Amino acid sequence: MPDIVLLTFNARFHHASFGLRYLHANLGDLKPQCQIVEFDLDKRPADAVEQILALDPRIVGMGVYIWNTRQTMEFARIFKAIRPELPLIVGGPEISFELDSQPLADLADHVICGEADLGFPDLCRAILSGQTAPRILRPAPPELDLVAMPYDRYTPDDLRHRTLYVESSRGCPFHCEFCLSALDIPVRRFPLDSFLHQMQHLLDRGGRQFKFVDRTFNVNTDHACAILQFFLDRLVAGLFLHFEMIPDHLPEPVAQLLAKFPPGVLQLEIGIQSFDELVAGRIGRRQDNARVEENLRFLRNHTNAHIHADLIAGLPGESIGSFGAGFDRLLSLDPHEIQLGVLKRLRGALIDRHTQDFQMVYSADAPYEILQNNLLNFPTLQRIKRMARYWDLYFNSGNFGQSIRLLLNYGSAFAGFLAFADFIYAQTGKTHQLSLPRQFELLHAYLLQIGIAAEVAGPQLAADYQRPGRKDLPTILEPFARPAESTNPRTLSPRRQARHLDNS
Repeated sequence: MPDIVLLTFNARFHHASFGLRYLHANLGDLKPQCQIVEFDLDKRPADAVEQILALDPRIVGMGVYIWNTRQTMEFARIFKAIRPELPLIVGGPEISFELDSQPLADLADHVICGEADLGFPDLCRAILSGQTAPRILRPAPPELDLVAMPYDRYTPDDLRHRTLYVESSRGCPFHCEFCLSALDIPVRRFPLDSFLHQMQHLLDRGGRQFKFVDRTFNVNTDHACAILQFFLDRLVAGLFLHFEMIPDHLPEPVAQLLAKFPPGVLQLEIGIQSFDELVAGRIGRRQDNARVEENLRFLRNHTNAHIHADLIAGLPGESIGSFGAGFDRLLSLDPHEIQLGVLKRLRGALIDRHTQDFQMVYSADAPYEILQNNLLNFPTLQRIKRMARYWDLYFNSGNFGQSIRLLLNYGSAFAGFLAFADFIYAQTGKTHQLSLPRQFELLHAYLLQIGIAAEVAGPQLAADYQRPGRKDLPTILEPFARPAESTNPRTLSPRRQARHLDNS
């Protein structure tokens, strides 16, 4: 039986807990005494408590994140009611700030705030030896050459079925107030030779899907080029690499290497967040928008990378008009997908300083999304949230490659799609559980309603539906069906291969 059990509730099964693997890798002589147990959000907390107590540990450690706060809290309440004497240690970004307002911090015996790689082993040794240990620990960020990398903690099942999170650096040089990385300055890097040795070991073991969690992968040209060249020299079937890129920084050596990757390998996450320079400056995010556009055009036209771009609604001082103009500007650059998010007030994030001036009202429950502010009232933000959901279904999914353009190519794409979102919700009252045939029927009905002729809409909708080889054509599209021999299953895009890489 393990003396130490590390557990968390992952957002989905195919996510592997990176934080727990770091803790385990840095336990030193305690590693043989530790076991990692991972649940997903469907696991009943009472059942999780039963499973953990059956292991008869002497210490239980939990990773707490924005996506698992409810499950973690329920687990802790049951756990401490049953075994109040058994030490419970909690850590992670969700519990590292604002402890006074978190009941979980009161339930836990010990709370580690910040990076716990080296602090957690010391705490465990103190508890196991019967020493008195502080209840709240705030270890300094460690030097990364002292931190053991966790990649041998990935099991064969992880390699086959789960996302492999990797990081070559920690920290961020920027001050974006909606992000906790703004508190983590400067950037620290793992020793490059040691990191690449670990990547080689993962490749040798069959690892193929790598999601880099570096906040600013391309901030250092030499570092980024070394990693890109490493993988270029080792292209294997099924290799997939996800990087988060600074949008207005694309040095020529990095651009040249990106252009060498074949289709299906690269996904680049590019956070635009806002094109409104006044709004961006207000929240500490200063970027050269002209350079952003230049870089996105290069990536779209001269690389095979799948471009995932982000916008955030609800930032202080951004109106629906400004947000819509930014959306249209981004869409004109033709990214493969646009993720429409709404502002979240993460615990500890500096964005809170604008709450009073801009009348920002946030949900009290995770993920702490904004409900309204002085420029966007509650109904308007509800409309935008629904639009974001439907945008995933109709644009980001790739299922409506031709037909969605009938809606977006006239006037403001934002205004047009927002109106379509209002139509969907009026017709269905749903944002989920809309079957694919129903999605096609709704777009067909709306296109006809706004004056697109059936002879134009029907063939394009039918072609989109049939393109992957589907045969169950909705009745309304049957008159426009193409002969079976003219439809070819399409190759999965990087997005379809890697949808599970999202953490939310």
